[in-house]
Amino acid sequence: MPAPDRGTSLDDELGLIRSAAAEAGRIALGYFRKDPEVWMKDGKSPVSEADFAVDAFLHDALGSARPEYGWLSEETVDSPDRLSARRTFVVDPIDGTRAFVDGRDIWCVSIALVEDGRPLCGVLNCPARDEAYEAAAGGLAKKNGAAIAVKQPTGTPVVAGPRVFTDALRSTYRGKLAFHPYVPSLAYRVAMLAEGVIDGTFVKSNSHDWDLAAADLILQQAGGQVLDARGRQLNYASPDPALGVLAAGSGSLLDAMVKTIAEYRD
Repeated sequence: MPAPDRGTSLDDELGLIRSAAAEAGRIALGYFRKDPEVWMKDGKSPVSEADFAVDAFLHDALGSARPEYGWLSEETVDSPDRLSARRTFVVDPIDGTRAFVDGRDIWCVSIALVEDGRPLCGVLNCPARDEAYEAAAGGLAKKNGAAIAVKQPTGTPVVAGPRVFTDALRSTYRGKLAFHPYVPSLAYRVAMLAEGVIDGTFVKSNSHDWDLAAADLILQQAGGQVLDARGRQLNYASPDPALGVLAAGSGSLLDAMVKTIAEYRD
């Protein structure tokens, strides 16, 4: 596979992703609350005809624009060919499919462009809420064109995620904590953190690159991080896209959250 044009600016890359995500969102809205056909993957995870339609559009649109780039998507059979590409599109056609098929509006199209394991550009298009989040490495995180940032520390941080982790954090965290109700889209939950709606979130094991690559960059440019149990940033578009237990946040709260997951035993 030929090397990508290193002269392509991040503004150009972000513009391409932004445009594709917006059109993908319009396609998804065409199925939303209209009883799309749904199947179960592995007997437990829903996938709809909208997921496949969006995936097909993005694969064609992005692949035509950047044929030398790799492709990793939740709804496309993975190929080792992508590992020879320097840059890779990491895509979740609809993050929050369960919410989508239930008619709830917390879902989004997630697209990241990854190079050397880290996202260069990321977009979350959330058409049912008329929201779009984006960032490029070294730039501002934005929602609908306006800069966003993580919350400054408060007396009572708001934390989301699985109860096993929030309960463990409550038992060790020295300050007060409040807990946010379940958010069905992981990418959207991280975006809520990036814009200061919540202070942190835990992520259970077996999320995947496509769930987090775009949201991770948006959070990073907003002043936060997604870290594993060793306090490391994530490496995306590797041979295995499955991820372990994670913590996302900023400051001393994130330090406490990482300690919590480091002590977790499944």
